[in-house]
Amino acid sequence: MSGKLYVVGTPIGNLSDFSPRAIETLEQADFIAAEDTRVTIKLLNRFGINTPMVSYHKFNTHDKGDEICNRIENGENCAIVTDAGMPCISDPGEMLVKQCAERGITVCVVPGPTALTSALAISGLSTGRFAFEGFLSVNKPSRREHLLSLVNEQRTMIFYEAPHKLSATLKDMYKYFGDRRIAIVRELTKIHEEVIRTTLSEAAVQYEDSNLKGEYVLIIEGAEKPAKTDSTLEEAVELAFELVESGNSMSDAAKEIARVTGFKKGEIYKKLIELQK
Repeated sequence: MSGKLYVVGTPIGNLSDFSPRAIETLEQADFIAAEDTRVTIKLLNRFGINTPMVSYHKFNTHDKGDEICNRIENGENCAIVTDAGMPCISDPGEMLVKQCAERGITVCVVPGPTALTSALAISGLSTGRFAFEGFLSVNKPSRREHLLSLVNEQRTMIFYEAPHKLSATLKDMYKYFGDRRIAIVRELTKIHEEVIRTTLSEAAVQYEDSNLKGEYVLIIEGAEKPAKTDSTLEEAVELAFELVESGNSMSDAAKEIARVTGFKKGEIYKKLIELQK
């Protein structure tokens, strides 16, 4: 009889947030797949859990994933954990869940704390609709493309960022998004938990120091809903051309400006082609 995979949330800082069910699940599992066994062993020792571990991280997802799935299919139960928070969210565990789904293995969740919703809850920004964007790429073209794709995103946006990259990220966000409200949430549930509610322009200056510490969650105000305008087709084409010059394709630029102005995408695109010629 096949076993199961248990996705188990662990504390993001304060160990008192570890649930009784999560402790019980780790105790009763046949083995634990941990992102970093050196981190997880501290948690296990704190709660007297002696379940054996295997290392599962972004550099061994395929081979180790097959090995874990084989063990589960042979009747063992596995619990997967990340260093902190919910596994499989912006985390290598996503691949293991996909492998289990493909092989018909039952996956159960044991909910726990997660930084993105915890930070959003105390941000002071709109929580009704939001988009989780994870970490920005360090590759400049990919980073630019990611930010450009979000210029007109009206939902509140959530990003993770490492301290040594925070300064550059805030400057890039100010460049692409303009001066929006932002909540910078640091060290959630820990002794030095901090929430800074400010604007992107002020944050870009305040966090110029590269010698920062802690893990950061950035909550950014979404774009304002475009107002209906009485713009002419020529003006709409000019706006679309500006988007093209910023790196968007002509098709994407025509589509976005058509959405804002009410003109047809085809007629804007046609004029853009004529301008290019």
